[in-house]
Amino acid sequence: MFGSGPSTDDLHAGPELEQILREHAYRGAYLQLGVRGVLVVFIASTLIVVPPAHGSGWCFLILGLYVSWCVGLALWIGHTSPFASLNRHTSPFASLNRHTSPFASLNRHTGAGPVNALWLGLLVDLAVLATLTLLTGLTAQESWTADILCNGLFVIPVLACTQLRTDICAAIVAATIAVFFAASWATMASNEEPWASILLSTTALAALGVGAVGLTRIQRSRVLTIAELVGHRTSLLAELMSLEQRQRRALSEQLHDGALQYVLVARMDIDELGTSVDPLVRQRALQALSEATTLLRSSVAELHPTVLGHVGLARAIGDVARSVEGRGGLAVAVEASRWRDDLRTSADDILFGAARELLNNVVKHAAAANVRIELSASDRIAVLTVTDDGRGISSDKIAASQGRGHIGLLSHQLRVVAAGGSFSIGPGEPTGTVARVELPFEIVDDR
Repeated sequence: MFGSGPSTDDLHAGPELEQILREHAYRGAYLQLGVRGVLVVFIASTLIVVPPAHGSGWCFLILGLYVSWCVGLALWIGHTSPFASLNRHTSPFASLNRHTSPFASLNRHTGAGPVNALWLGLLVDLAVLATLTLLTGLTAQESWTADILCNGLFVIPVLACTQLRTDICAAIVAATIAVFFAASWATMASNEEPWASILLSTTALAALGVGAVGLTRIQRSRVLTIAELVGHRTSLLAELMSLEQRQRRALSEQLHDGALQYVLVARMDIDELGTSVDPLVRQRALQALSEATTLLRSSVAELHPTVLGHVGLARAIGDVARSVEGRGGLAVAVEASRWRDDLRTSADDILFGAARELLNNVVKHAAAANVRIELSASDRIAVLTVTDDGRGISSDKIAASQGRGHIGLLSHQLRVVAAGGSFSIGPGEPTGTVARVELPFEIVDDR
C-alpha cells in the first residue's frame, strides 16, 4: 500500500489498519529527517573544516541545493502528516486508547504521498555523497575531504532501515555498497589507499547494511502483527455492536407490539366503561396508563430510534435537541445545512446515539447555558460536533465517572471506533467542552 511502509496484501486492510501503517510510516519519515539533518551537518562541517583543494564553490552549491531539498521534503511531510491534524488539546480519551484504537483521533484521510516517495530521497542522499566524494577526490592529488565524505555513506543504511519494506532497504543498501566501493576505487590513487583498506571498509559497510535489512524485517513483522491484532479487535467490536443493535431492535419491537399495545387497549377499555366506574378511580387509572404509555414509547425510541428512517438524522437530532431544551433549561442550536434531509447512511444510528449521549451529559454535568450541534457530510465522511459553554471536562473526571460504572461515553466511543471512525473530547474556547465524531459512511437510501 505504501512505498515506504509495509504491504498489506496479506491482511484484510480496513481504515484502522491503514491508519496504523500510515502512522508508522510517518514515524519512520520523521526519524529519517532527523538522521538526514545530522548528515547535512556532517557534510557542511567536512567542507568547512577540511575544505577541498579545488572545486569548493561547486561543493557548496551542491550542499545548498541539498539543504533546500531537505527543507522542502520536511515541509511536505509535516504538511501531510497525520500528526498535524491532531487537536491541539489532548483528548481525555487518550488514557483509554490502549483499549480501543491508539490512532482514533488521527485524521484518516491524510496524504500518503511523502511516504510513498520517501525511498527516492535515499537515492538523492546517495547521489549527493557520491558526487561530492568524486568531485573532491578526483580534482586533487591528495584529498582528505573525499576520504571523510566517503564515510558519510555509512549513514545511508541507517536511513534505509527507517523504511518498513525490506526489499527497498536491501536495494538501497546494495546501491550504497556499490557506490562506496566505486568511489573508494576512483579516489584510491589520490588518497594512496591500499586495496586491503578499501575491501575491509566495504565489508564493514556491508555488515552494517545486513543489520539494517534485518532490523527493517523485524520492524515490519512487528507492525504487521500489531495491525493484524487491531484488525481482529475491530472486527470483534463490530460484531458485538451489530449484535447489540439487533437485540435492541428486537426488544423495541417486542415492547411496541406487546406491552405498549396492551396498555393502549386497557385505556380504551376504561374509556368504554364510562360512568360505571368511580370518576376519581377512572381518572387515576387513565393517568397511570398515560404515563406508562409515555414511558414505553420513550423506551422504544431509546432502544431503536425508528424515527431515523422516516425523518432522517438531522431532524431526529433536532427532536432530541428540543427535548433537551425542554427538560434541561438550556438553548440548543442545530446547524445541519451540510446534511441533506433525504440522506440515509450506515452511520445514522451511531451518530444519533452519540449525539443523544453527549446532550444528556451536557444536561447532567456541564451546567451549560448554550449548546451548539453541527452535523455535516463530505466525501462519505460524517462529522458531528457538540459544543457547550459549561464548566468543561477533564480526563480525571471521565476516569472517575467510569470508575463509578458510568460508561456511556466509552460505549459510544467503542461504537464509533468499531465503525472505523474517531471520537474525541476536549476543552472548548474559552470554556466548556467540544466533542467531535468523525465517521465514514455508506449511503443506504438517497431519496
